[in-house]
Amino acid sequence: MESNIQFEQLKPELYNTYIDIGTKAYNQHYTHLWPNGNTKTYIENSFTKAVLLQEEKNQDTILFVIKLDSAYVGLLKITLHKKLQEFSRADALYLDKIYILNEYSGKGIGAESLRFVEKIAKNNAKKVIFLESMQKGMALPFYQKHSFKIAAITQVPFNSVIEDEKPMYLLQKNL
Repeated sequence: MESNIQFEQLKPELYNTYIDIGTKAYNQHYTHLWPNGNTKTYIENSFTKAVLLQEEKNQDTILFVIKLDSAYVGLLKITLHKKLQEFSRADALYLDKIYILNEYSGKGIGAESLRFVEKIAKNNAKKVIFLESMQKGMALPFYQKHSFKIAAITQVPFNSVIEDEKPMYLLQKNL
């Protein structure tokens, strides 16, 4: 299955696809974080054309849509150079977003995505990859299975998120 997975760097003609996938995948996985399941704050800060235009101006941000065969099934957002903890911008890559539509989970897309990100990190001489994961849920064991270790405790940065759902971990994988 993995050989059918492709990563296409975002271009303007794929903005709507990126926005649709991001919105749908986020709503499939994270409505429980928000009062009444209202994810509007997150969507408006992540999946609009205005946000994409700003992110594309940032030389450190790389956006991808994930394709399985002919279907777009997920997305990635990478911050190529980011200072985190004791690691300099030159040494750390931050995987800001990895979202895969529910109906495509369990097909190796997440694992292949992590391999893809690791390849980018190694090609850029990075020493570490960071990402954040909710403390509750299925993502944390997935990342730990792929050699990510808990590096710090963080939280969702939006005030309107339900307090008990805010806890996150900063995870790192040394390369």
